[in-house]
Amino acid sequence: MTGLMRNIQPETEKIDLIMGQDLNAAIDNPLLGEVIKYAVFNGGKRIRPLLTVLSAGLEGRNSPDLYRLALTFEYLHAASLLHDDVIDHAEERRGRKVANKVWSNTHVILAGDFLHSHAMRLAGTVGGISCLQVICQAAAAMVESEFLQLQNAEKQETDEDYYFAVLRGKTAALIAAACESGAIFAGCTNAGREALALFGTNLGLAFQIIDDLLDYLGDGAKTGKAVGNDFQEGKMTLPLLYALRGDSSDSRELKKLLTTSAVDRSNYFTRARDIISMTGGFTAARRRAVTLIDEALAALNIFPESSAKDTLHALAYYVLERDK
Repeated sequence: MTGLMRNIQPETEKIDLIMGQDLNAAIDNPLLGEVIKYAVFNGGKRIRPLLTVLSAGLEGRNSPDLYRLALTFEYLHAASLLHDDVIDHAEERRGRKVANKVWSNTHVILAGDFLHSHAMRLAGTVGGISCLQVICQAAAAMVESEFLQLQNAEKQETDEDYYFAVLRGKTAALIAAACESGAIFAGCTNAGREALALFGTNLGLAFQIIDDLLDYLGDGAKTGKAVGNDFQEGKMTLPLLYALRGDSSDSRELKKLLTTSAVDRSNYFTRARDIISMTGGFTAARRRAVTLIDEALAALNIFPESSAKDTLHALAYYVLERDK
């Protein structure tokens, strides 16, 4: 992990530099700029724009416009987080106050809207119509997945297909678009575009599964989020779904715990985590993440060996090994 971060640091620093220049040129209002920079320069690893650069790098393409296109995905990601924090009534992100606790919800929603519109302008002007179509589809999928997640929570939907439908929109769609846009920019064949879209989709799905595991098993001091939020909110994540299968006494007890209030679920979290562990829910979820990463890496086999390909492999393994 340390080696990976060291290897990608020059690229992430370049992304940050270009992003700072781009925002300075795009934003006239000082307060808007302050809110956006608070949200964007918050210690993120720049994985999404990096995936765009690396995907184009599989075909040996690199240019200033590629980096500007890559910014699209950091802006859309940041916009979604700004809006999510308002919706979720969040208090902290990455160990510091969320933006809407520093400014108002109105300020933050408008800043998210600006980032979204600016991202689309970049996508269209730098990436062209094909990139814009892919990115618009991803943005729409992100919104639809939020509605689906709300419906699933209300119904306590236990069908695995519903879970993955949410993940494809919530996390995987934007990551897949980041990879496919790099392929489009580099002039890849349709087969190359499809391979990178599959890589990005599976990477995003595995990323979210590991995120779900960390919500039960992680260290809050590392993740920057309180452990147990998903269970308290009644979110039907993959470890929980696997634990609810069958009709054992443990599964029945877990189902009963889910019918309690959010406050009670918080009190019962340790017991729920023990049940998920005993029923193999954590093991099964991790196994599914590993399978997805294996499929993602197999999709890259059509590309020749390169440093970009090596880094994409390392990022895929990082997704499985991360602890925050």
